[in-house]
Amino acid sequence: MISNSYVDFFRQTSPYIHSHRGKTFVIALDGDTLAHANFHRNIHDIALLQSLGIRIVLVHGGRPQIDQRIAQSSIESAFHDQLRITDTATLQCVKEALGSTRWQIESELSMGLPNSPMHGAQISVIGGNFITAKPLGVRDGVDYQHTGEVRGIDKTAIQKQLQAGGLVLISPIGFSPTGEAFNLSYQEVAAKTAIAINAEKLILVTEGSGIMDNGELLRSLSVPEAQALLEKGDNQNKLLETAYYACGQGVNRVHMVSCAEDGALLTELFTREGSGTLVMQDHSEVIRPAEIDDVGGILDLIGPLEEQQILVKRSRELLETEISRFTLVVHPEGHLLGCAALYPMANKNEGEIACMATHPEFLGRGIASRLLERIEADAAQMGIGKLFVLTTQTAHWFLEKGFIETQIKDLPKQKQSLYNYQRSSRIFSKHI
Repeated sequence: MISNSYVDFFRQTSPYIHSHRGKTFVIALDGDTLAHANFHRNIHDIALLQSLGIRIVLVHGGRPQIDQRIAQSSIESAFHDQLRITDTATLQCVKEALGSTRWQIESELSMGLPNSPMHGAQISVIGGNFITAKPLGVRDGVDYQHTGEVRGIDKTAIQKQLQAGGLVLISPIGFSPTGEAFNLSYQEVAAKTAIAINAEKLILVTEGSGIMDNGELLRSLSVPEAQALLEKGDNQNKLLETAYYACGQGVNRVHMVSCAEDGALLTELFTREGSGTLVMQDHSEVIRPAEIDDVGGILDLIGPLEEQQILVKRSRELLETEISRFTLVVHPEGHLLGCAALYPMANKNEGEIACMATHPEFLGRGIASRLLERIEADAAQMGIGKLFVLTTQTAHWFLEKGFIETQIKDLPKQKQSLYNYQRSSRIFSKHI
């Protein structure tokens, strides 16, 4: 017997699969993620993303691995302003640790055993000298020696490998034009790579679930909201700083996801609610007129309400002919959150509001109220002075919005003749 929950989940992910295909994601894994017990599953999920047609640039960190290598070498490593001071001995440990870490990642991506998630993946992992670096130099009287910063990204070479179907793997080491190696921040490498190649998303994977505020996970933040959190001083989070910087430089979406939660990466990318924190340039929903390509999304939205006989059933053909009557609320990721239709009457002085629906996962967020405000504004612009609505279950909501209950005789003549007595809908009207 087929599991309905599995079928429903698979269907719900299809819009995300379509929208992500062909896009470029930069995914950054910190050193704790690489050492975590869930690392294997995270790598398998990244391989799954590539199999769905997403172009992947994978950037890795390695601070705990470097710390371990330094301890084994019995040398001391100093920090200043959260950055490691990389002397010659420390640089050797950095090279060894990151080389071993890179080998670990490539090994996982090369697996293909039968009955494993990687079976048949055949991922080509591509590396190279994509990063040009320069020394940090002396700051605040401190010589950072072989600690550097990104000077340039060879975006042409990276994009060429992505177009050829490869997964590009980048370590946080860069070289100067003279061949000198520098220890870099993996977050800086990831952010500047995403900016350079115009990536659709930057995804930061760490042990944490995202940005917390007063013990609560923040699901989404706009750039101004991220800036406000950073300025408060009680949320000085390097991840948030990276996300804020990347969005400010043109990356549309930055996701912060937990490596510890199994499937968190897939949940973040293929469900509406996600699993972590999303920082974006503009996180407000868009209210816009419907287009012919929206018919399928409207059918998905109103279908469950039609089955419950809350809405009158509409065929695809009818929706296609009436699509210009509909107004939509659309999530920043492009998914339909709500809809409503406005039908002007023959007398041109009255109009009917119909087919108002909100996605069940977004109830209570004011979506219907914003739709109604838009419908009323559009009606006023069209010269309509009175709106009416027929409803079986939302009477109190319309009363709260200033509508008053009326009778069948108060409806326009053309609507009176179409009234369905079996539904026994209540009638409300409002002068605008």
